[in-house]
Amino acid sequence: MDDKIIDPIFSIKSEKDFEFFALQLFYTQASNNPVYKDFLTHLKINPLTITRLKEVPFLPIDFFKTHQVICGSQTPEKTFFSSGTTGLIRSNHYISDLSVYEKSFVKGFEQFFGPINDYCFLALLPSYLENESSSLVYMADHLIQLSGHADSGFYLKNTDELVTKIRHLEDKGQKTILLGVSYALLDLVEKYPQKLKHTIVMETGGMKGRRKELTRDELHKILTSGFGVETIHSEYGMTELLSQAYSKGNGKFYCPPWMKVFIRDTYDPFSFLDAGKSGGINIIDLANINSCSFIETKDLGKINSEGSFEVSGRFDNSDIRGCNLLIAQ
Repeated sequence: MDDKIIDPIFSIKSEKDFEFFALQLFYTQASNNPVYKDFLTHLKINPLTITRLKEVPFLPIDFFKTHQVICGSQTPEKTFFSSGTTGLIRSNHYISDLSVYEKSFVKGFEQFFGPINDYCFLALLPSYLENESSSLVYMADHLIQLSGHADSGFYLKNTDELVTKIRHLEDKGQKTILLGVSYALLDLVEKYPQKLKHTIVMETGGMKGRRKELTRDELHKILTSGFGVETIHSEYGMTELLSQAYSKGNGKFYCPPWMKVFIRDTYDPFSFLDAGKSGGINIIDLANINSCSFIETKDLGKINSEGSFEVSGRFDNSDIRGCNLLIAQ
């Protein structure tokens, strides 16, 4: 993808910029993405009649399970698959340009946490490592490499080595990101409670059927106590997106400038709710320039008045997702 097209998206400074690029991308995808085009035709919507973002129809996320959601006839450079669980149909995201994904998660991370090479990255993602086509593992591996730190890496079953590394890094005062799936972090903190001063604990995902589900408050209370930290950070992402939102505590997520969350009425998918009201989460991810940027998820949540959003659960009968399982109170 030409940088002249990509760079403006990752340089958005205002709501006006976002709306301009989002609408331009909508018109492009409405004509060049066969799945999205057919969806709009089925709804009897003429894309040229759309003039505001809240008029844009969002593609239900289940289409990523049954169709190849990609613009034009491009050959995918890589296909990411959701982790899923046994017996469930997995989502697939066909990526025609991995450099766009890399630019998105690098710029997104640095916006919230600063330069990547300031950190050592410890990835505790056992269930994700079993999925060779996990977008989360791809991101974590790239961040590990960019950190340039000798101790950065993945930890599958070598928990003793991980604990030794954490203690060594703490003694050195090294800024560290411990990125872990929730059940693995619980296993770690129950066996090796400790007091962390220089380590950010970041959970992503839920129990994956390995442990009893907890509310986010319950999980974070256990982790803050066991790791001796004030807050637990969280990452919100999914296979069907190329951007991530981050929380630095209390389950309040913030998006990078090229990503935006809307809350839809659970009884009317074309009606949007004001801040403070709970409903279905819709996401515009401009990094999805080569697939579909307008996604109707099956997550439930609300937008707060200061611009953050919270995830409160899932629609009934929804599949268990990898990166956003937790139920908030």
